Amino acid sequence: MRPYINAFAVLLALALAITADAFYLPGVAPQDYARDDIVFMKVNKLSSTRTQLPFEYYSLPYCRPASGIKHSVENLGEVLRGDRIENSLYSLEMRFDEQCKVVCKIDSLSEDEANQFAQKIDDEYRVMMILDNLPVAMVNLLQNEDGDTLKTYERGFPVGFKAKIGGDDKWISPDVDGTDENTKTFLNNHIRFTILYHKDVDTETSRIVGFEAEPFSVKHTYEKPYNPNKPILETCNAGRMKYVTYDEPPQEVKAGEEVIFSYDVLFQPSGIRWASRWDTYLLMTDTEIHWFSIVNSMMIVLFLSGMVGLIMLRTLRRDITKYNELETPEEAAEESGWKLVHGDVFRPPSNAGLLCVCVGTGAQVACMFAITLMFALAGFLSPANRGGLMTAMVTLYVAMGFVNGYISGRLYKQFKGSDWRWNTLCTAFLFPSVIFIVFCVLNTLIWGQKSTGAVPFGTFFLLIFMWFGISTPLVFWGAYQGHKAAVLEDPTRTNKIPRQVPKQLWYMSDFFQILVGGVLPFGAIFIELFFILTSLWLHQFYYIFGCLGLVFVILCITCCEISVMLTYFQLVAEDHRWWWRSFLTSGSSALYLFLYGCHYFSTKLEVTNKISTAMFFGYMFIGSSLFFALTGAMGFIASFAFVRVIYASVKLD
Repeated sequence: MRPYINAFAVLLALALAITADAFYLPGVAPQDYARDDIVFMKVNKLSSTRTQLPFEYYSLPYCRPASGIKHSVENLGEVLRGDRIENSLYSLEMRFDEQCKVVCKIDSLSEDEANQFAQKIDDEYRVMMILDNLPVAMVNLLQNEDGDTLKTYERGFPVGFKAKIGGDDKWISPDVDGTDENTKTFLNNHIRFTILYHKDVDTETSRIVGFEAEPFSVKHTYEKPYNPNKPILETCNAGRMKYVTYDEPPQEVKAGEEVIFSYDVLFQPSGIRWASRWDTYLLMTDTEIHWFSIVNSMMIVLFLSGMVGLIMLRTLRRDITKYNELETPEEAAEESGWKLVHGDVFRPPSNAGLLCVCVGTGAQVACMFAITLMFALAGFLSPANRGGLMTAMVTLYVAMGFVNGYISGRLYKQFKGSDWRWNTLCTAFLFPSVIFIVFCVLNTLIWGQKSTGAVPFGTFFLLIFMWFGISTPLVFWGAYQGHKAAVLEDPTRTNKIPRQVPKQLWYMSDFFQILVGGVLPFGAIFIELFFILTSLWLHQFYYIFGCLGLVFVILCITCCEISVMLTYFQLVAEDHRWWWRSFLTSGSSALYLFLYGCHYFSTKLEVTNKISTAMFFGYMFIGSSLFFALTGAMGFIASFAFVRVIYASVKLD
């Protein structure tokens, strides 16, 4: 057994290594800066909640470094999220305020450049930047129920805005729908950066604990002739800019316009320590809803536990006592209920191979999710570790291919399957192929938009290698071990001729039972699902892994209990075809998950782009498919154990 464990450890280490340090993020350690240290900001992507298509920062005609654009090394998760971290011309000197720093001047916007800016502003794109591993954010001040003011962050800052001009051309006001004839498009060409720092009184060094931005649109004027090395801006008076906002005419986006990009840097001492600097980014204002979600889920579990306890402690015990006390042939002939189908209850189901594949895949997803949660709860996958969560999930899904193969192979042998090699091929390729086809179609559509959301060819081939080079061998190895394992002996003998199933009442039909069975597992997680979808599609941070872990445990318990309860009712009705129904009963919660995704799309998102719509529903389909396998496998395994226990408890001739 030890050689197998060692081999598995080697393959797991290889999977972690090729994904570019899944759990390690350079720069996550505290960085101390002296007063005269020069620090450069990095630019990330342009993102929008309206289109869901990220683009490189330099896809717009922003100021480019003379030394060329240099890309930072990114892990797998960052690439899949569309992050492209690059150098920039924005720099600062620690604890030294600066105003009116000119980045560059565009002498005349071309028609194409003006259209690029205007299109991104219409789609409400925001600029993402990074300083000392902190994302740039705009400050929002909110009041809670107690009247206290809370400081929250909104990631990035807008590329620009649309507004309508008054008759005297000296004031602007926001234009809601952009249909007014006086509406014009303006560019945020001046950014005021506020850097919060925590000073160490012993070493006189500082640590950056906040990175805030306030954008402005200013039609800069300057002393002529323009000196590119040391320009003097007439619209940028350092003496008054430090505390007041601009009231100069804004910078309009149109062909032929001269644009000067500039920025300020203001340093503010802060009592926030380095270890707590992410707290403002992660501040949630709807914690009561979150706790309601947990209480709601726990009430569902208590209700189901009471039902299952009633079955196990009273009804089932009474049934077993009754069946074991039958002595005369006449009494045995009159018996009814679940004991009557003992000769057919362990008969292999139709499409047994497909059921094995689904159960194995569900076990793989469950192990991946559970281990990922363990790493997250240990602090390895905090939001500060950009892309770490995505990298960990992909890596662990690949590594858990052994679990998939073992469960599928052993169950297939339990069903007395003859072609285990074909079953293993289906296990290795059925679900991944569906995911791969959907992913390729979406990636092609995104690639046609020249978005960074499209996976580069190098990463694409890395994913294929992980599938064929790591996951598939692990599935075959697991299937081989599962096929070698001893078969569990059935508590009862299976009859040669199947027993006819009595006509069932309408509420005991497969369709009704399966639809009803998925309601409670979905009800246990639907509020948490809202926060997850919000973090994915509205570009917010998700970090409450403790609540997620509790909800996951509640989901597992709910799936097991609802499947056991409905399987018992089915056997009492003398219907021995429980294999597939036990899987589909809890697995049908994936249907409700997908329908909730449709509701979320129509009520919470403002996506009008067809490709973005295809992205949403494509990824929801992938997530729902994996959720179907996960919940179905938990329900099936619980029912399998339950049926074996109850039939081993009665005396049979």
